[in-house]
Amino acid sequence: MQLRRAFTEHPAAVGESYLEHFGVAMGFARCLGRASAAALVHAVVPSMCQTTASDCILELAEDIRSRRPDLADDVAVPAPAPLAATA
Repeated sequence: MQLRRAFTEHPAAVGESYLEHFGVAMGFARCLGRASAAALVHAVVPSMCQTTASDCILELAEDIRSRRPDLADDVAVPAPAPLAATA
């Protein structure tokens, strides 16, 4: 019984089944993995993936805010700054 609760208690607390929660969590992992890879590429070649990591993180923050109405007023997510023109 204890083992079953480890897989169902938290998903139920956020109004999801285990499989729904699994899908949401995997989506977060995919987004964070993409952000991590983009940041790594950007670190090596600064002209590549200039906004990819921050775009992923902002998208994730918006998703979290939509799922957590209690955070909507506490977490400000600024719009991404426009890229500076290069000459």
